[in-house]
Amino acid sequence: MFTAIFGSFEAGIIYAIMAMGVYLSFRILDFPDLTVDGSFVTGGAIAAVLIMSGVNPYAATVVALFAGFLAGCITGVLHTFGKINNLLSGILMMIALYSINLRIMGRPNISMLNTETAFSKIEAVFEKTGIDAFLNNLLTMVGLGDSLPQSWGILIMMIIVTFAIKFLTDWFLQTEIGLAIRATGNNKRMIRSFSANTNLLTILGLGISNALVAFSGALIAQQGGFADVGMGIGMIIIGLASVIIGEALFGTKTIVRTTLAVIGGSIIYRIVVSMALRFEFLDPGDMKLITAIIVIIALTMPKVLDYSKEKKRKARRKAERLSIITASVEGKGENHAAVKSDS
Repeated sequence: MFTAIFGSFEAGIIYAIMAMGVYLSFRILDFPDLTVDGSFVTGGAIAAVLIMSGVNPYAATVVALFAGFLAGCITGVLHTFGKINNLLSGILMMIALYSINLRIMGRPNISMLNTETAFSKIEAVFEKTGIDAFLNNLLTMVGLGDSLPQSWGILIMMIIVTFAIKFLTDWFLQTEIGLAIRATGNNKRMIRSFSANTNLLTILGLGISNALVAFSGALIAQQGGFADVGMGIGMIIIGLASVIIGEALFGTKTIVRTTLAVIGGSIIYRIVVSMALRFEFLDPGDMKLITAIIVIIALTMPKVLDYSKEKKRKARRKAERLSIITASVEGKGENHAAVKSDS
């Protein structure tokens, strides 16, 4: 159980970067961007090809990030200057990226097993410094010695990287450009009245969103040891599930709190999926079905709870009115009896 939760937490913190990208397009820009399903693969494909060509894994991951930024910008150009519907522009870019990703990889998938990646470098550092041995000894002392992870390096490093991106996102969304992007998603007419170029702001926002998605794709490819042309199918749903679950559980009062909620939602989503797959009647092929069910529950539960609260509130108000009416009627009856006794 501990090993399953550990693996889910590790994957969730990496996918949280992708979820923050979805949050930027879906919530901040109010743009249903389906480019995510393609740009996620683009990040993994570019990272895999460069690493297999002997390029430094860290440099390959950064190149993947810029490739995602370019893909998002093209989607923005299709929508703003091409006047194509936002949903359709994302679909067109997603379809185009499928062929582009095949061109990049040269075949449907690339294996990076027994190849040095960013994560293998991190694991080697943690093993040499003795951090893994120290943490595993602590787990053994508390009775978890039978389910020790192979390395803590990926988890610790990804917590640092993900929260660094979170803090940069928080800072950026509070800058002048970030506020303008938020205003563009909220009310384009209003921000245009202040002479802001909403087209460029939309392109920039989609570029940053898909840069984070591609960055996450590059990391996932290195974690799994392969890049596949179909690894991005359903990424937009997973990202939305993370955003919706996080918002429902942790709230959205401030940007800082919301980005933290997105990270939490991504981790919780991965843990829920992992626990669901432990049931005997489910297999890995049911993962998309589980995802759909989780999203449906996350979307409907807040409304059901709000309806239940509103129903209770109305019943309480009705009871209060009845008590007031009953008290007034009883008061009138007592006054009438008093008048009769005086007469």
